[in-house]
Amino acid sequence: MARTLIVSNRLPVTVSLSGEAPTVERSSGGLATGLKSVHRPGESLWVGWPGFAGAPPLSARSALDARFDALGVVPVTLEADEVERYYEGYCNGVLWPLFHGFPGQLPLEVPHFPLYRAVNERFADTVARLWRPGDVVWVHDYQLLLVPRLVRERCPDARIGFFLHIPFPPADIFRTLPAREALLEGVLAADLVGFHTASYLRNFASSALHVLGAEAGFDGVQHGAWTTQLGVFPMGIDAQAFDAVARTPAVDALVAEARADAGLRLLVGIDRLDYTKGIPRRLLAYERLLADHPALRGKVRLVQVAVPSRTNVDAYAEFRTTVDALIGRINGRFGTPAWAPVHYVYRNLSEPEVVALYRAADVMLVTPIRDGMNLVSKEFVASRVDGDGVLVLSEFAGAADELAEALHANPYDVEGLAQTCARALELPEAERRARMKTLRRRVASGTVERWASRFLETLRAPTPPGPSASRAPSPRRAIETTARALAAAPSLVLLLDYDGTLVPFTEVPDLARPDQPVLTLLAQLARRPHTSVHVVSGRSRDTLEAWLGHLPLGLHAEHGFFSRAAGAQAWTSHAPVDDGWRPRALELLEDFAARTPGSLVEEKRSGLAFHFRAADREFGPRQANELKAHLSTLFANAPVEVLSGDQVVELRPHGAHKGQVVPRVLAAAPPDALVAAFGDDRTDEDLFKALPVGGVAVHVGPLPSVAPVRIGSVTEVRRFLTALASSERSTPP
Repeated sequence: MARTLIVSNRLPVTVSLSGEAPTVERSSGGLATGLKSVHRPGESLWVGWPGFAGAPPLSARSALDARFDALGVVPVTLEADEVERYYEGYCNGVLWPLFHGFPGQLPLEVPHFPLYRAVNERFADTVARLWRPGDVVWVHDYQLLLVPRLVRERCPDARIGFFLHIPFPPADIFRTLPAREALLEGVLAADLVGFHTASYLRNFASSALHVLGAEAGFDGVQHGAWTTQLGVFPMGIDAQAFDAVARTPAVDALVAEARADAGLRLLVGIDRLDYTKGIPRRLLAYERLLADHPALRGKVRLVQVAVPSRTNVDAYAEFRTTVDALIGRINGRFGTPAWAPVHYVYRNLSEPEVVALYRAADVMLVTPIRDGMNLVSKEFVASRVDGDGVLVLSEFAGAADELAEALHANPYDVEGLAQTCARALELPEAERRARMKTLRRRVASGTVERWASRFLETLRAPTPPGPSASRAPSPRRAIETTARALAAAPSLVLLLDYDGTLVPFTEVPDLARPDQPVLTLLAQLARRPHTSVHVVSGRSRDTLEAWLGHLPLGLHAEHGFFSRAAGAQAWTSHAPVDDGWRPRALELLEDFAARTPGSLVEEKRSGLAFHFRAADREFGPRQANELKAHLSTLFANAPVEVLSGDQVVELRPHGAHKGQVVPRVLAAAPPDALVAAFGDDRTDEDLFKALPVGGVAVHVGPLPSVAPVRIGSVTEVRRFLTALASSERSTPP
């Protein structure tokens, strides 16, 4: 039976050699938790260092071996000197700062690479001894960058995957490493290399191109005769577990304790005490917040938890001194006998204590200067069973690519970070809850088990991804001529798209609610004599009803599949809903959303939509093109069609398009009515093509269109329609 050989620097166990007999317990760290679904005794083996230096005492050896066998783990021995020079010296003293973008933290000389290679060889020798034909090898992280090539040399037919859990730096930074070629070649011997974000993947491909002269693209790298596939696999968490812990009575009690000072708003930060986590800048931003907003003094508190990290490294000891001094300064400057601005906790917290702080926080501050993913942000979201709370997230954390609904901040901009904190404290409850609702949905669907299974599925069976166009707005004279024609029409029917036409797009679809100016504008248009106004949108009927139902407008939802006349209560469906295709399609869309950070699946009554506006601008369109190809093949004979909108791929029933609205509207309009349609994307082309002879089609934005008139932006559309609303209709002859 084929197995998975997992290879990481540390084993997923905690070993204690003190006492009468050795104890071995499973660890609860991120990778150990993440690979629980993969690491099953009999189906996998895990190779790594057990956490103690040297060989165990003879008296403990047989008991340890038996326990390791039972857990399916295989230890690699490291001596104390090797731990110091390979792990602390090279991995944490050279690779860690460089990969996080801190070349200034490098020592003047870069020693210990020969030992790094020797330790990597020891890991590879262990894997080669265990490997059997058909086994898959999955290597993890920066401590083992050479292992894929070393395993390939020993087992040429092995299927090898590598995943990097920290950032990959821009090529110019990576190229400062003396051993850069060897490290890249080590990784590129893998069949599949995975990253948390598209930007890390791009940096890696760029480094392969610039350092090795390899043919490097978004899908993979061709180096010599070898092709390595690249992929984006954002790691998740066990969201259900955090949700469950957050609902326990023990956590309820701890939350009440944390919020004992009634009326005090809590900003919370929970980090390892590491210079990548941005704690000093966060403290400076908090100090600026209190200085700029005196009314907040005595009303807010920053709870900063710093988990001890690498305490035997000088740079970390100095860093702790800096943090301690800043906290002392803030408490000394602003504190009162009744109020300490910063509550500082320097220790490890239990899981209930951490979850209680997540739940107690009004604002969670996750502001690293650079982080590969940062699972704290996802843990916070999963713990917010109340649906409230605000996440302030550094744009330099990998999680920012996925968690588009957080308030993103630049941790290098202390003043800007302070302003973001102030905004977070002032955010209305409705917006807080709208953001958190979508965040929780993302985190709940992007589980760590799904991350692991997707990587291994891709490793066992690889895959690849497409382009775009643009047009300029019409001359001002042409737009003015169109405006006069509409104003002079004896009777006017307006068909208006919503997103991208009446309101600008937002990265979170639920936040594109109509503002007061557009509601006022639509009401004015609807009151204009001999003018009927219809909103024709891909939005669901529930959304249009909630947002625009109080206005005297015709509403046409889900590309005309549902309609509601102005002033009517009931919606009508223009075809029976055939849902037979839906479960399969939903599964595929959710799979693409899981591997496209920032994307989102929208479920409608008649169809489905894959939104990728918040995804990486290069990766999102590529994923959308691949998704369209899959959908077109899968549903070639189904009663459903695939279409592209502006950064959205939709599945809708055959015949359900905006053009079918036109004859229905004209049936109730005077025979001399002029019909004008405004829209911005591919779905509006059906509307334009269905207009009667003499109808006016106006395209908004730069995409290709059959419309003869083009307006540049939502702002210009509103200006055009505002002038129309106040214009006097010409008296017909």
